[in-house]
Amino acid sequence: MHSCSWPKSQHAQPLWTHVAARTGSGSPSGAQRCPPGNPRKWRSFPWLREPVPGGTPSAEIIGAPQSTTVLTRPAPTPIGAFLSAWRPKRAWLGLLPSPRSTPFTFGYLVLLLGTSLLIRFGSPTFTDKLLAVSSTDAHNMARHPLTALLTSAFWIADGGWLPYAVIFAIAVAPLERRFGGLRTALVFFTGHVLATIATELPVMALIRTDVLPHSAGRWLDIGVSYGFLTTAGVLVALLSGRARIAGIAALELFVIGVYVTDDPASLASVVTVLGHACAAHFGLLGWGPRLRSVPRIAR
Repeated sequence: MHSCSWPKSQHAQPLWTHVAARTGSGSPSGAQRCPPGNPRKWRSFPWLREPVPGGTPSAEIIGAPQSTTVLTRPAPTPIGAFLSAWRPKRAWLGLLPSPRSTPFTFGYLVLLLGTSLLIRFGSPTFTDKLLAVSSTDAHNMARHPLTALLTSAFWIADGGWLPYAVIFAIAVAPLERRFGGLRTALVFFTGHVLATIATELPVMALIRTDVLPHSAGRWLDIGVSYGFLTTAGVLVALLSGRARIAGIAALELFVIGVYVTDDPASLASVVTVLGHACAAHFGLLGWGPRLRSVPRIAR
């Protein structure tokens, strides 16, 4: 305990008198009374000992206890409480495709949005020609297969972009978050190409042997379903236990549901359901076991 030898100030009172006034007791026993004034730590600052215009030394103003203001937040209104309860969480926002986390999925959805708007607002004659060239039917596969295989995956048959955006967020974006954009694009396009070839080559053979009429080689075969069913098959293969069984059942029901809700008796529906089944099982049995041992990319 240090000694206090500075002069007594006329504006301050001993600290123990304040304590006695609050507790109702006298001077604290055994405690050395230090005259108030400028503390030792402020002796080297002469300007603190000089009175301010109000007449009180600056040191006493600095050392004086200050009142604390408690701010209370007003109760939220019913509308504010409702909006706070329904405000989307960041965890849910992170599941949406974005150019930073899932550039392949996001860019592909932007491309599909552009082609869908072109079909909706463009000239029917011009768009019909584009779709006819992009179709992977037997006629185009026999004459310009590379162009048909590449461009057929850039169109949506019915022009409904929003359902495909939801499907891509569920079946493509999670795979890209785990393995990156390049590997996801490889899975997507290999499934698209393999399923197309596996279904169109038998049709071409049946047309050449006159089992099917030549008109069967000219029909509109475009879309991205082969690609996202392949990525969905990979995601199901990465599951384990009962989750994998449930995923396989959901995948098979999706393929069957699309076929039943279409025109089951038409050749186009038969070819499409075979392509869907080929793509889904290619991802489930082909890419799935291969990617199961690949480590997750670092974020």
